[in-house]
Amino acid sequence: MSQTSIDLQSDVNHAVELLHKLKRNNELSAHKADALISVLESPFFNAVREVYEHVYQTVEVQANEEIRANATAKATVAAFAASEGHAHPRVVQLPVTDEGFGFNIMGGKEQNSPIYISRIIPNGVAARVGGLRRGDQLLSVNGVSVEGESHTTAVQLLKDATGVVKLIVRYTPRVLEDMEARFEKQRQRAAQQQQQQTLQQQRTLDRNSMPRNKGR
Repeated sequence: MSQTSIDLQSDVNHAVELLHKLKRNNELSAHKADALISVLESPFFNAVREVYEHVYQTVEVQANEEIRANATAKATVAAFAASEGHAHPRVVQLPVTDEGFGFNIMGGKEQNSPIYISRIIPNGVAARVGGLRRGDQLLSVNGVSVEGESHTTAVQLLKDATGVVKLIVRYTPRVLEDMEARFEKQRQRAAQQQQQQTLQQQRTLDRNSMPRNKGR
């Protein structure tokens, strides 16, 4: 996996400074300059920048920088397109420690559901670092997509991480709530079936243990 890194924040800062300069020198209208600065400093633009940098570092493209940049741009657009109607993707980085990452996941293709952050452990690594929320859907781990993957695959990717694990997530709590409700209904049905089987077995035992009248 490629480890080439890129940092676009300095370029963004330079662009903002240039817009301020153009505005002061009346080379660009204040309305247009302020609108562009607002975009460059918006949380959404920052999220796009973070995802782009993360994808650029992990994308497997053995080619020149232009082709690599184009591949990264397409992957970034795909990540945001997949989130249409939901919160935009975010990059969360957590250090690898002996105490684990401090969160639990649920779901996976074996349960016919996405993989979600189901719990943030109090005082754990994720809680202390911040950035990760219960209800976040896990999209990738260190550049490897987990969409449509099994729960086991996601757990193994987390276990294999060294140094720092980089996650791409998006916040869709309603889907998690629906998934948990479905699992709860399945659990209740299984419990009812078990109870019915137990009662049936008990009735069978009771009938077998009843004394039988012997003919005279």
